[in-house]
Amino acid sequence: MRNQQHVFNESSLNSFMALGRPAWKEVRHLIQKLLSGDDARIRDDPELRANAFVYQSDATMHLPAKIGDYTDFYSSIHHATNVGIMFRGKENALMPNWKYLPVGYHGRASSIIISGTPIRRPVGQSRPIETQPPVFDTCKQLDFELEMAFFIGPATTLGQPIPASQAEDYIFGMVLMNDWSARDIQKWEYVPLGPFTSKNLGTVISPWVVTMEALEPFKTNNSFQDPEPFSYLQHQDPYSFNINLEVALIPTGINAPNTICKTNFKDMYWTMKQQLAQHTVTGCNLNPGDLLASGTISGETPESFGSMLELSWRGTEPINVGNNSTRVFIEDGDEVIMTGYCQGDGFRIGFGSCRSKVLPSFFDTV
Repeated sequence: MRNQQHVFNESSLNSFMALGRPAWKEVRHLIQKLLSGDDARIRDDPELRANAFVYQSDATMHLPAKIGDYTDFYSSIHHATNVGIMFRGKENALMPNWKYLPVGYHGRASSIIISGTPIRRPVGQSRPIETQPPVFDTCKQLDFELEMAFFIGPATTLGQPIPASQAEDYIFGMVLMNDWSARDIQKWEYVPLGPFTSKNLGTVISPWVVTMEALEPFKTNNSFQDPEPFSYLQHQDPYSFNINLEVALIPTGINAPNTICKTNFKDMYWTMKQQLAQHTVTGCNLNPGDLLASGTISGETPESFGSMLELSWRGTEPINVGNNSTRVFIEDGDEVIMTGYCQGDGFRIGFGSCRSKVLPSFFDTV
């Protein structure tokens, strides 16, 4: 890193991400050494400490990278099954392609925002009554989606696929994500090309990127996959991670958060390596700072469902959010807070928080 230190004078991590795993490891180990009690350089230099450290309460958080492209996958088998049962029935819950490839779609990078940024309730077309024409109105079914996402490190070459077995060198680190979704708008617009305006209203990420090296102790076995994936999607090493995830809701008019979801990232069916391999299989090139998201993370049990769509089972089962209040979807003034951590033996790796408050639609404020 001696000749690459200019990357830390930039306003984003893109150039550092592009340097690759040897540089990431060198910097991480140096920072760990400097922050240890055994190193005197910062410990015994008050002026350097004053310049090096900023109170979090005094800091303004920014996106960690300039995100050129963003792709969202659909890789939780429990979430995909739940949604399939709701809309197609138990016999046709998973689409025929789902267990053969990591399904995904290209999202909108310009509306990815940092934790703490409020979201405006969107407006758009929906068809609340199936036998009637659509209406143009404010969204009535605003939802969160508990996700995680990873940043791309070095660029890949246009035309060159990256098999899952080689994908690790391109995965920089992970953040929490809330993929805000307008369910009623989504249901009307998604045929035949998938979600559009229902997903571009705002996607919130946490400001802290946890590197894959930091997550190494928390690797777990990958989910059993049947049928066996094609060779380009195969990798033998474990690349699932034991990351505890929670969603809390602060309803409007109530100060205390109420936990409504507890789940774990280790339950994902498709791994990040497989997602990257699928993304590049046709030769699509990726650039430093590109963001690839997991899709909604849900477990097997109702309390582990990662969206209001599932928690309230399509709005038919209101959930308790504290103080005798219930919700089926997110209301104006509600704040959603997502947190994640890995628990080690006497230590914890945290992801910070991913939070956002819902503001009324512009149409409701004029």
